[in-house]
Amino acid sequence: MNNKYFTVCGIVEIGGRILLVRHTYGTAKGRILVPGGYVQENEMPSRAVEREIREETGVEARARSVFAVQFKPLQWCIVFTTEYISGRPETDNNENSEVLLLDAEEAVKRRDITNMSREILRSYIRSKNDTLSKSDYTAPSSLPGEYEIYGV
Repeated sequence: MNNKYFTVCGIVEIGGRILLVRHTYGTAKGRILVPGGYVQENEMPSRAVEREIREETGVEARARSVFAVQFKPLQWCIVFTTEYISGRPETDNNENSEVLLLDAEEAVKRRDITNMSREILRSYIRSKNDTLSKSDYTAPSSLPGEYEIYGV
């Protein structure tokens, strides 16, 4: 089950350029954005962003740190920075019609980028290293993989 109220997206930098997708549905239809999507039931947000990036672009990336969090009254979105692992970016021909690698400065100037992705990338240009890193700590009451804390 997907939960439309808990979402993630990930900044993937490959060779100095940012991975973006052109969306095929909803309010972002036809526009480019940072890849991401819904967190599935019982899925950790860091695993969700890795899965979404892989499903949408064929790229393997590892969640590295939390870059930003967006809140709405009934929804949140965690923006992760990621480490590119492998894979050649290509469209899934379903949720997106195109996968792009763009310089961040070029991407924010485009008219076809979503407002949220523009703001994420503007901030990334200014302060890409200002993130909350994942701690190695696991709460005693939790099993490994079922607990994550960032910025501690």
